Amino acid sequence: MATKPGLSCVATQRKKRWRKAMSTTEALLARLNAVFDSARPAALAVSGGVDSMTLAFVSHLRLGAGVTMFHAASAAVPVSATERVRDYAARHGWDLRIIDAGEFADERYLANPSNRCFFCKSNLYGALSSLSQAQLFSGTNTDDLCDWRPGLKAADANSVRHPFVEAGMSKADVRALAAAHGLTNLAELPSAPCLSSRVETSLRIEPQTLRAIDQVETLLRGELSPETVRCRVRRAGIVVELDQPTLSCLSEDSRARLSHQICAAFGGPRPVHFQAYVRGSAFLREQSA
Repeated sequence: MATKPGLSCVATQRKKRWRKAMSTTEALLARLNAVFDSARPAALAVSGGVDSMTLAFVSHLRLGAGVTMFHAASAAVPVSATERVRDYAARHGWDLRIIDAGEFADERYLANPSNRCFFCKSNLYGALSSLSQAQLFSGTNTDDLCDWRPGLKAADANSVRHPFVEAGMSKADVRALAAAHGLTNLAELPSAPCLSSRVETSLRIEPQTLRAIDQVETLLRGELSPETVRCRVRRAGIVVELDQPTLSCLSEDSRARLSHQICAAFGGPRPVHFQAYVRGSAFLREQSA
């Protein structure tokens, strides 16, 4: 049976787009490999998110035993992220070390100022520098440079290199790289900053609060399968942010039932509000004059 000309044209165009995407990914990987080759041995901070996990995967392909992965496990890291790191390390043969970066012993971090991330990363990179003399890598990409990220100052102070930035790779490029290596679960993994980012600026960071946040977000993912979920802790109470389609489908009965479970996670009654997701809405940055 002859193929219809229209369908043949569509198939050809799809093949061209696929080849172009693969060519772009191969070029980006070549740039990354050049970065890896210039930094043997290397040590990589792996948080469990798409950026650092993808960087860990491709750096290990290139460097093998020449790269060590470090994961800082704490109350600020979702349990699922630590499990993901352990699982990948076991399946792919990474040299993985689980460490305590020490941020919960730092009052500057616990006070939760607007530049809390600086103190978090200072503790992380300081701990890594004390454990390894290798070149430190982070999963920062070019999109991150467009945001206000105090942690990048800590990276500079500790001579941390950012391979994705050096290779000119955006978040979309990182996801494409993960997909090209068959890492579909990473390529589609939603962005998820550390749990401390859910706590409104200047409210003290407490481990039990972060564990409750993780418990609530895990509950909501299981119940609602949202595209985006954030459990924010504010002075006025708990604010659950969901992507608009998920929020629109949430009935009053469901809100009441979930509110009860959320209060239980936080150890008692408190106001619970459901809102549309707004990026960084618990974060109050100091305004310059």
